[in-house]
Amino acid sequence: GAGLCRGNGVYPTVEFSRKMMKQLVGLLCLAAALVWGVQHSVQLMGWLRVFLGIVQPFLLGCAIAFVLNLPLRAIERKLLRRWNSAARRPVSLLMSLGFVILVVALVVVMIVPELVEAIADIVQQVPVALERLVLWLNEMAVRYPQLDQSAAVLAQLEENWQEIVENALSMLKHGLGSVVSTTIGVAGSVISGVTTTFIAFVFSFYLLMQKEKIAGQIKRVLTAYLPPRAAERTVQVCCLLDKNFSSFIAGQCLEAVILGSMFVVSMTLLRMPYAVMVGVLIAFTALIPIVGAFIGCFVGAFLILLENPMQAVAFVVLFLVLQQLEGNFIYPRVVGSSVGLPSIWVLAAVTVGGSLFGIVGMLVFIPLISTAYSLLRDSVNARNAARAAQNVPSPPQAE
Repeated sequence: GAGLCRGNGVYPTVEFSRKMMKQLVGLLCLAAALVWGVQHSVQLMGWLRVFLGIVQPFLLGCAIAFVLNLPLRAIERKLLRRWNSAARRPVSLLMSLGFVILVVALVVVMIVPELVEAIADIVQQVPVALERLVLWLNEMAVRYPQLDQSAAVLAQLEENWQEIVENALSMLKHGLGSVVSTTIGVAGSVISGVTTTFIAFVFSFYLLMQKEKIAGQIKRVLTAYLPPRAAERTVQVCCLLDKNFSSFIAGQCLEAVILGSMFVVSMTLLRMPYAVMVGVLIAFTALIPIVGAFIGCFVGAFLILLENPMQAVAFVVLFLVLQQLEGNFIYPRVVGSSVGLPSIWVLAAVTVGGSLFGIVGMLVFIPLISTAYSLLRDSVNARNAARAAQNVPSPPQAE
């Protein structure tokens, strides 16, 4: 009987090994956890918000440290490579922080004064601009009769401009009570934001000063609790993520400089006002992938509209042309080549990331998709190479 059941396999028996039982128990526990999570999703989201509120300064500190680490590495490797190791890191960190502050200060100095002056002149220029626009629409209405209604609306708006300003001031006066009542809450939010920023900067400085030591500690933890191959693979993936994120930030900054320079040169050649301010503003907002430059377009078009409506139309046309050129040719090649990602996948990453998580998703998804693409490419090439070694026909290797 035993021979029939075990020896010749005619009557096979089903035996659950300990490994299979562990896998089955693990799947059951996972299913139970998922069911519990769905049933208590509201409570879990509340816990998640509390947790994120606690660790927010440290997450912000990690982001600041990552950005400052880019110039810090360049300074240590090129400018201060012969310095004493004890003094090189603090000096490099201070120089990196000074470089970032200098860039932000230059942007503020080039944008804010002109923007404030333009806003200060808006109230005075709006009636004149409306009058010019009405005259222009009246001239265009001769050719296009459907614009007659728009000209009449703007003429009425011009006549009632002073009344509109007075009504707005009256609303502001009546709203002072509610503003005063919310002052304490706003002050508390400002204090909380300042505290969070201060803690984040202190934490980022600590990370940068001790980054080699912290990296070694994390690696020892991985090797202690993970199998050797899994620990090695985790370190490789983390290194690849660091490389892709660093390359993405560098490529994004280069693309922003290219786009801003294109606007400054084009607007200067076309003799449009606010060329430098609009170019710098578009370059700064272009750090948000693909769609960020539209913020600068809105501000620039509004300011130019007050000077000359026809130039505002020309500016919008110029923006659309340069944006199409930048979004379809320059951006995918500059940023895509920096992270090793084909152009089509750059556009897909920006679209999917923006749809799921907004601006943060746009910034994060490109290096994440680049890392996943690199891992998949290496896996496909390794499998195809193994098949070729076994004389098994396989498709060409992925590029």
